[in-house]
Amino acid sequence: MKTTLYVQNLKCDYGEIAIIKALSKLKQIHNIFIKRQFATVTFEHSSPDDIDVVKKILSHLGYPPFGEKNNIIKKAKATLNCAITEGEHKS
Repeated sequence: MKTTLYVQNLKCDYGEIAIIKALSKLKQIHNIFIKRQFATVTFEHSSPDDIDVVKKILSHLGYPPFGEKNNIIKKAKATLNCAITEGEHKS
């Protein structure tokens, strides 16, 4: 199955990297594709339950799917992901 989720707070390349890095660790998730300009995360999976797992990870990273509450903590996490990942790539 293929699913596309619209997410919040996706504003930098490093946010994309953080999402791909986290989702790539899941054996059941494949072919992850992100379009930042549309704030979408597309992926292939084998079970409908996988969608909930991905949503939880995205939310935990600071990129909650549209429709989910986007509080200041999630916004801060997304900003921090950009700063941390950018720092890793400059080192």
